[in-house]
Amino acid sequence: MCGIVGYIGSKNATPIILTGLKRLEYRGYDSAGIALANGVNGNMHLDICKKAGKVSELDKVVKQQQLRGSLGIGHTRWATHGAPNDANAHPHTDTENTIALVHNGIIENYAAIKQRLQKQGYTFRSETDTEVLTMFIHSLYEKTNDLTEAVRLALCEVEGTFGIAVVSTLEPDKLIGARRGSPLLVGIGEHENFLASDASAIIQHTRHVIYLQDDEMVILTREGYVTKTIDNETTDSIIHEVEFDLESIEKGGFEHFMLKEIHEQSRTFSDCFRGRLLAHEGSVRLGGLNPVLDKLRRAQRIIFTACGTSWHSALVGEYMIEQLAGIPVEVEYASEFRYRNPVITPDDVVIAISQSGETADTLAAIREAKMKGATAIGLVNVVGSSIARETDAGIYLHAGPEIGVASTKAFTSQLAAIMLVALYLGRTRRLSQREGMEIAQAIERVPEQIQYILTRAESIKKIALEYADARNFLYLGRGYNFPVALEGALKLKEISYIHAEGYPAAEMKHGPIALIDENMPVVCIATQDEIYDKVLSNIQEVRARNGRIIAIANEGDTRIAEFAEHVIYIPNTHPMLMPVLSVIPLQLLAYYIAVERGCNVDMPRNLAKSVTVE
Repeated sequence: MCGIVGYIGSKNATPIILTGLKRLEYRGYDSAGIALANGVNGNMHLDICKKAGKVSELDKVVKQQQLRGSLGIGHTRWATHGAPNDANAHPHTDTENTIALVHNGIIENYAAIKQRLQKQGYTFRSETDTEVLTMFIHSLYEKTNDLTEAVRLALCEVEGTFGIAVVSTLEPDKLIGARRGSPLLVGIGEHENFLASDASAIIQHTRHVIYLQDDEMVILTREGYVTKTIDNETTDSIIHEVEFDLESIEKGGFEHFMLKEIHEQSRTFSDCFRGRLLAHEGSVRLGGLNPVLDKLRRAQRIIFTACGTSWHSALVGEYMIEQLAGIPVEVEYASEFRYRNPVITPDDVVIAISQSGETADTLAAIREAKMKGATAIGLVNVVGSSIARETDAGIYLHAGPEIGVASTKAFTSQLAAIMLVALYLGRTRRLSQREGMEIAQAIERVPEQIQYILTRAESIKKIALEYADARNFLYLGRGYNFPVALEGALKLKEISYIHAEGYPAAEMKHGPIALIDENMPVVCIATQDEIYDKVLSNIQEVRARNGRIIAIANEGDTRIAEFAEHVIYIPNTHPMLMPVLSVIPLQLLAYYIAVERGCNVDMPRNLAKSVTVE
């Protein structure tokens, strides 16, 4: 959830850390802080500056104080333990102000450790578990006189998750990092090295990174690094080259990252199937799944596990795979998966979907599935992520960095990846080559169709302005469009703070219809498929109760305008591909409503991009 940046080298660390924090702000923006080790000839001290609010607030204070130093750490926070205020902001220090630490995660046994430290005379200034860890390291340094060993011993004893960065005036020639369950990578430079939660924080300085493994720590100096386990075993680390560039994490002339990412979907959808879709054969090539293809083909059941938007893409996947391949599919909330002792067999294939590849609940679900003998597949967007490493095989989405907290392009890329899996399974089971070619050719047309919808953005903006003051929305869909209704409602809730619910259109009569009146906008996804007439009937039921209808319909539909106050038309495509097109207007609708309401679209309140705590 939180963002971490660390630097050791010969340059002024301050602008490097602050720029990195701004690029990590999607991970949390309750507060931010920086610690710099300064001094010469053994007269070292820590300069600490931290501030509640966004990184921009911290930036102002740092500039006023003109902080400098060539060794430092920074943090942007999503609050877990303790309110988002100055005192609880990171970095945290020991009582003597010699050790500074930033932390992403939760120390579950911090209360017990805190009690022990209080008996030793330690006092605390915050409500955080992180301050407890800092004091604990200090107490161990008093015994070992070795910062690396003190950090290692502390981490051996703590329970929970952590990504940490540590600096100290006691040993001002090193920067220490470690992780368990929270992402942390090392950036390798020339006579300088970096720590970060995400490569986007350091991409302008280096493209060479090491992804730390769970229970692995790194000791960085200006000239090199050493990696080892917290059990003190040296590890061999692989250096990866980051694929994306600095341009991909800039706004590129758009007002918000979310709008940019909505407009990128034509390209990102194409990037996901490029080199994998064999349109002339009506089939696909899934090299990332080679280790498990036999098990996938023989699967008796497929279980999707995910959270949030990724869960909605999994629901679409359920429809696709059952239709094309005839394999039973279940969709599970990752947050609930392991708490009900799920029945899993070695014949099951569990597919975990996560944009970040670090979602704590989804990672826990994968571990539960593997423990029970299932084959685990990951659909993630981040190379080297925890889910990518812990699954048996996987598919990278190739959506590029997604900075906006409300997911857009990752969703459509997830749908692209799931389509490829469904088409592959269909061709191995019961789908003819002709049918496969029809679907493949429809997939190839989707990027152009997305681009066409985006040219209609101004008409969607006009509709959004009319409904920006609404207090509630209802989203309705059936079949493939039901998960899209859920996703449309989620987008509106996330960024505009308007209450919205998604429902199967037919379920409206079983309760939600009581809410419908002249003040209730109802978004109906009414594309022309085999249940189109039933959806029209549901729309008329809304009209009869004075509900205001915004319809998503196919071009050429001459009937829908009779019943809807507003119609947003989208191109025709194969029914299983319709969610990719129907979600685009809903993303734009939510975006323009949020902008009109003055909301912070890219950083909505209380949310963070990557949920790395349970």
